[in-house]
Amino acid sequence: MFKEVIAEFIAKKTGKKKEEILELIEIPPEDKLGDYAFPCFALAKDLQKSPVKIAQELGKEIECAKEIEKVEIKGAYINFFIKKELFAEKILNITDAFGRGKEKEKIILEHSSINPNASPHVGRTRNSIIGDSIYRLLVFMGHDVERHYYVNDVSKQVAILALNFKEGDTFDDLLREYVEAVKSIEKNPELEEKVFEMLRHFENKEKKTVALFKKIVDIAVEGQKKVLSLIGINFDYFDYESRYIDTGKKILEDLEKTGKLFKDEEGRMVLDQKETGLGIKMKSPVLVLTRNDGTGLYPLRDLAYTIEKGKKGRNIIVLGEDQKLYFEQVKHALILLKKPYPEVVHYSYVLLKDIGKMSTRSGEVVLLTEFLGEAEEKAKKEIKKRKTKGDAMKIAIAAVKYSMLKNGNDKNIIFDLEQSLNFEGDSGPYLQYSYARASSILRKAENKKLASKIKIPELDKGEISIIKKISEFPEIVGRAAKSLAPGLIANYAFSLAQIFNEFYSRCKVLGDKEEDFRLRVVKSFRTTMKNCLWLLGIDAIEEM
Repeated sequence: MFKEVIAEFIAKKTGKKKEEILELIEIPPEDKLGDYAFPCFALAKDLQKSPVKIAQELGKEIECAKEIEKVEIKGAYINFFIKKELFAEKILNITDAFGRGKEKEKIILEHSSINPNASPHVGRTRNSIIGDSIYRLLVFMGHDVERHYYVNDVSKQVAILALNFKEGDTFDDLLREYVEAVKSIEKNPELEEKVFEMLRHFENKEKKTVALFKKIVDIAVEGQKKVLSLIGINFDYFDYESRYIDTGKKILEDLEKTGKLFKDEEGRMVLDQKETGLGIKMKSPVLVLTRNDGTGLYPLRDLAYTIEKGKKGRNIIVLGEDQKLYFEQVKHALILLKKPYPEVVHYSYVLLKDIGKMSTRSGEVVLLTEFLGEAEEKAKKEIKKRKTKGDAMKIAIAAVKYSMLKNGNDKNIIFDLEQSLNFEGDSGPYLQYSYARASSILRKAENKKLASKIKIPELDKGEISIIKKISEFPEIVGRAAKSLAPGLIANYAFSLAQIFNEFYSRCKVLGDKEEDFRLRVVKSFRTTMKNCLWLLGIDAIEEM
């Protein structure tokens, strides 16, 4: 919007690219410092002048632009004050398309991909929530995005599940039987050989074993899909690891040609990665690709899968921080094969605070289904206490999702359920409440016909703040999509909600002489907040 006007001018005057200038323009922390600020330090080297001198020269020239009310020079910074009525004009008639992009890149996004022996738990669900929000950001910008879920159907875990599997078993039965089977193997180590024997049968396409594995995995995948759909997370494709057994063998052949593949002292095929720099992070920098009996391991098939995804388009994957080293190993193997490697979004751990007596079936993790139940009950109590309305489950999901997204992907989260459900704090329910408040105002005025052209009045401080904040949305969503950082949207949405509630407290809407104008402002806020909630995967609630 106005930032682009400034960037175009500075780019023209300095010979720098507009995109580079846009990255440097800042929004000052205080209104008295302007609407935008440009630090001239980055131009000093190219222009062979001091940053202060550059600021003085550029500032004088741009002041004549029709959008600029005034320019102030503060040291090496040029502070720009935009004509406030222009901000108002830009946001008064926005639609759901506000901020949407027109990019058309083909993108393959992989996230979640939970092992068949597990139900989504609270910590792992951060992967799914981040992945889903990234999907929404990219779609919002116009990209053609496919959501992929990689199914580990040829793993040791599936073979362990097969030890105790019975016809008629449910997903919950599988989870319980897996824990029992692991304990049995610890007591009877000879059972582990039976597990490896089943894996050999599977790789050799022995029909009975293949059918058994398929039956188990189908139950697991359907169970996982059902749990994730509870929080509105779905997928376009489920890619089965077993499809890549044969292509994995071809990868071995290609790696052998590099001279970096060898058989170690245990008889396994391993990839030498000493020259990659990984030796600093691991004692023995090798990527193990097969067992000593020749059966392939997960990394081998993962390489084949990643290469296939790379042929379809831009490849993005969401992984826990515990997978950083493994991803580096896969990345270097792909470089060796002269194949593209994916962009990776790593996320950090979720720690739970004061979970009380919530039970878990495994005794080690809090399952998402149990946690949602607890959150829903707390939301119901909060609704009753406040004597308000609202769908308790939608509010609970908003609390969980917002708490997972508001911090940077690389930051650990200490999840506090009470704080997450605070209707007046930095929370998902607070965003929903602000949206519902705007909806309520508009419902009360729904029979009023607004003038087609609204005269911009002399603006109050509260009006200026909300108008400026709404106008920032296209830039924020563009940055969030580019950096794959949903946290930028979460933080923007919270700030937007705060400023809207301050505006509503300060500026009377219904019955005021400026009612038409302020109703348009409320409507623009509601549209922008609705977009923010959708990008975060949170349901907008009309009444709370």
